[in-house]
Amino acid sequence: MIYLKLFISFLKIGAFSFGGGYAAMPLIESEVVNTNHWLSAAEFGDLITISQMTPGPIAINSATFVGIRIAGIFGAMAATFGCILPALILVTVIAWLYTKYQKLSMLQSILAVLRPAVVAMIAISGVKILMQAFGLDMLTIKSIRLHMIVIFFVCMILLIKYNKNPITVMVFAGVLNLLYNVLTD
Repeated sequence: MIYLKLFISFLKIGAFSFGGGYAAMPLIESEVVNTNHWLSAAEFGDLITISQMTPGPIAINSATFVGIRIAGIFGAMAATFGCILPALILVTVIAWLYTKYQKLSMLQSILAVLRPAVVAMIAISGVKILMQAFGLDMLTIKSIRLHMIVIFFVCMILLIKYNKNPITVMVFAGVLNLLYNVLTD
């Protein structure tokens, strides 16, 4: 029964996560944290971090991670297949339709309308992860992790202004956090 539940939960995520992995995060959080209580909010933040650090799309990595955590290798297979099945079907149909009708203005206007909604979904996910990373999920000033805010802005500057490689920036962020922890202990 758990395999079916994992499959259906990630089938919903796969079917309604238009815009890619970042847009899927609110859906994943809803299914995994709020509805099924498979992970806590803090564990969800860790899940996103792990999914971001490993190769592949966030939604598929999340499905595999949650599936293996809840029901082992077969749970991972059920969740992952549920996550990718809608995309397999939908992309096949859309590719055929797009190739056939790509010049239609109605199709172009539908795609244009979806873009702002997808950006909003990505933005809200990013804000939630930032709030958790900075310690803003609690309402006390004491819980704010200022060093994480500094690391965030340093990474933003390295990525935007200096166009540094994301892997290099992630390693640098880890080193900065390690230095902070060594110096404050």
